[in-house]
Amino acid sequence: MFKLTPRAAEQIRQAAKQGGTEGMALRFAAQQKEDGTFDYLMGFDDIKDEDIQFDTEGVIVIMEPEHYALLDETTMDFAELDDGEEKQFIFLNPKDSNYSKPKEPVQ
Repeated sequence: MFKLTPRAAEQIRQAAKQGGTEGMALRFAAQQKEDGTFDYLMGFDDIKDEDIQFDTEGVIVIMEPEHYALLDETTMDFAELDDGEEKQFIFLNPKDSNYSKPKEPVQ
Protein backbone atom coordinates (compact mmCIF):
# COMPACT_ATOMS: atom_id res chain seq x y z
CA MET A 1 0.00 0.00 0.00
CA PHE A 2 1.24 3.49 -0.82
CA LYS A 3 1.48 5.71 2.23
CA LEU A 4 2.49 9.18 3.36
CA THR A 5 4.40 9.93 6.52
CA PRO A 6 2.83 12.45 8.92
CA ARG A 7 5.52 14.98 7.88
CA ALA A 8 4.68 14.58 4.19
CA ALA A 9 0.94 14.80 4.85
CA GLU A 10 1.37 18.04 6.82
CA GLN A 11 3.46 19.58 4.05
CA ILE A 12 0.83 18.58 1.48
CA ARG A 13 -1.93 20.17 3.57
CA GLN A 14 0.10 23.38 3.83
CA ALA A 15 0.71 23.42 0.06
CA ALA A 16 -3.01 22.87 -0.61
CA LYS A 17 -3.92 25.75 1.68
CA GLN A 18 -1.37 28.09 0.09
CA GLY A 19 -2.38 27.08 -3.44
CA GLY A 20 -6.13 27.23 -2.91
CA THR A 21 -6.55 23.51 -3.61
CA GLU A 22 -7.87 22.42 -0.22
CA GLY A 23 -10.31 19.54 -0.54
CA MET A 24 -8.80 18.26 -3.79
CA ALA A 25 -7.24 14.82 -4.06
CA LEU A 26 -3.50 14.41 -4.60
CA ARG A 27 -2.69 12.43 -7.76
CA PHE A 28 0.50 10.38 -8.00
CA ALA A 29 2.08 8.86 -11.08
CA ALA A 30 5.32 7.03 -11.73
CA GLN A 31 7.28 5.95 -14.75
CA GLN A 32 10.04 3.36 -14.68
CA LYS A 33 13.01 4.15 -16.92
CA GLU A 34 15.16 1.60 -18.75
CA ASP A 35 17.82 1.71 -16.02
CA GLY A 36 15.25 0.71 -13.38
CA THR A 37 15.00 4.12 -11.76
CA PHE A 38 11.71 5.96 -11.45
CA ASP A 39 10.37 9.40 -12.24
CA TYR A 40 7.65 10.51 -9.82
CA LEU A 41 4.89 13.04 -10.43
CA MET A 42 2.27 14.48 -8.13
CA GLY A 43 -0.29 17.24 -8.19
CA PHE A 44 -3.77 18.13 -7.01
CA ASP A 45 -6.48 16.84 -9.35
CA ASP A 46 -10.10 15.78 -9.68
CA ILE A 47 -11.03 12.14 -9.09
CA LYS A 48 -11.83 10.06 -12.19
CA ASP A 49 -13.99 6.92 -12.27
CA GLU A 50 -11.05 4.61 -13.01
CA ASP A 51 -8.82 5.99 -10.23
CA ILE A 52 -7.75 4.01 -7.22
CA GLN A 53 -8.58 6.22 -4.25
CA PHE A 54 -7.63 5.97 -0.57
CA ASP A 55 -6.89 8.06 2.50
CA THR A 56 -3.43 8.12 4.02
CA GLU A 57 -2.72 10.40 6.99
CA GLY A 58 -5.85 12.41 6.19
CA VAL A 59 -4.88 13.09 2.56
CA ILE A 60 -7.02 11.67 -0.25
CA VAL A 61 -4.60 10.02 -2.69
CA ILE A 62 -5.57 8.99 -6.21
CA MET A 63 -3.74 7.21 -9.00
CA GLU A 64 -4.50 5.28 -12.13
CA PRO A 65 -4.22 1.49 -11.76
CA GLU A 66 -1.03 1.23 -13.86
CA HIS A 67 0.69 3.75 -11.58
CA TYR A 68 -0.52 2.01 -8.44
CA ALA A 69 1.29 -1.14 -9.61
CA LEU A 70 4.57 0.86 -9.62
CA LEU A 71 3.87 2.75 -6.39
CA ASP A 72 2.48 -0.05 -4.22
CA GLU A 73 4.73 -0.47 -1.13
CA THR A 74 6.08 3.09 -1.54
CA THR A 75 6.31 5.58 1.32
CA MET A 76 6.59 9.29 0.62
CA ASP A 77 8.32 11.36 3.27
CA PHE A 78 9.29 15.02 3.64
CA ALA A 79 12.83 15.02 4.94
CA GLU A 80 16.30 16.46 4.75
CA LEU A 81 18.62 14.07 2.89
CA ASP A 82 21.85 15.50 4.29
CA ASP A 83 22.44 17.65 7.38
CA GLY A 84 21.72 21.28 6.64
CA GLU A 85 19.92 20.67 3.35
CA GLU A 86 16.43 21.96 2.69
CA LYS A 87 13.70 19.38 3.27
CA GLN A 88 12.10 17.80 0.22
CA PHE A 89 9.67 15.07 -0.73
CA ILE A 90 11.37 11.72 -1.08
CA PHE A 91 9.94 8.45 -2.37
CA LEU A 92 11.03 5.23 -0.67
CA ASN A 93 10.09 2.65 -3.28
CA PRO A 94 11.61 -0.84 -3.07
CA LYS A 95 10.87 -1.29 -6.80
CA ASP A 96 13.18 1.64 -7.70
CA SER A 97 16.78 0.60 -8.48
CA ASN A 98 17.99 3.65 -6.49
CA TYR A 99 16.17 2.48 -3.36
CA SER A 100 18.16 1.86 -0.24
CA LYS A 101 16.56 0.96 3.05
CA PRO A 102 16.54 3.92 5.47
CA LYS A 103 19.01 3.72 8.37
CA GLU A 104 16.26 4.82 10.74
CA PRO A 105 12.61 3.80 10.55
CA VAL A 106 10.43 6.21 8.57
CA GLN A 107 7.77 7.77 10.76
